Amino acid sequence: MVLFYLLLTLTCFLNQTNGTSSQTRVIGGEDARAGQFPFAAAIQVQTSTSRFFCGGTLTANQWVATSGHCVYNGVVFTIQLGSNELVSDDPNRVTVSSSTYILHPDFNPETIENDIGLIKLRMSVEYHIYLHPIHPREGTLSDNASVYVLGWGQTSDSDAELSNSLQYSVLSVITNAECRITYGNQITDKMICAIGNYNEGTCTGDNGGGMVVQNGRTYALVGIASFVSSDGCESIHPSGFTRTAPYYEWMTNITKETDD
Repeated sequence: MVLFYLLLTLTCFLNQTNGTSSQTRVIGGEDARAGQFPFAAAIQVQTSTSRFFCGGTLTANQWVATSGHCVYNGVVFTIQLGSNELVSDDPNRVTVSSSTYILHPDFNPETIENDIGLIKLRMSVEYHIYLHPIHPREGTLSDNASVYVLGWGQTSDSDAELSNSLQYSVLSVITNAECRITYGNQITDKMICAIGNYNEGTCTGDNGGGMVVQNGRTYALVGIASFVSSDGCESIHPSGFTRTAPYYEWMTNITKETDD
């Protein structure tokens, strides 16, 4: 059985052993167009002992959804919104900080069950064509559905640098039974797995980023990047996500009070 690694665990390990950056990018991805995914968030996480990078999704005017292991023990979150570029100049970029988060009460850092968290911004952000939220979708996601995954993480196992440009890839959802062939019974009904045509998928640094489906010109959030294979991001093994549908009520009850 191929075991999976938490992307956060891998990040901390690399930082401690050889000093390389372990930020993740989408494997086999393409550059996103300006405004294509205006809900994408880039998050620098500071804990009491380390600093690392995660992705996220703006789901309301004061809330960013990400993985539970991205907020676990977090002290300060610096979040960039409204831009596909991490470091290049962009007049549409909004940078905010926060120290407030809500971790799912049943998050298990050992098994990464219930791997979901919400970061509350200190003030509402102003929406425009390059910055506006996406909402989680209620209900099931069909097997073999086409989904978008996105992030600024590694584009290969050999290159540990973050991507300056937001990357995206189109994957296909597989059944949990098929995913258990690779990962065993660690895969629960609240998780979801997806694969690309070859080795496309998430990698270190994409953790916390959104899995979204498109309906016409709009998108809906259906998953949050959670884990990858211990055989590496470029293996043909599935990428793992937290399903957001089982947490729909939990998420919306928290965020609805500040959502305009």
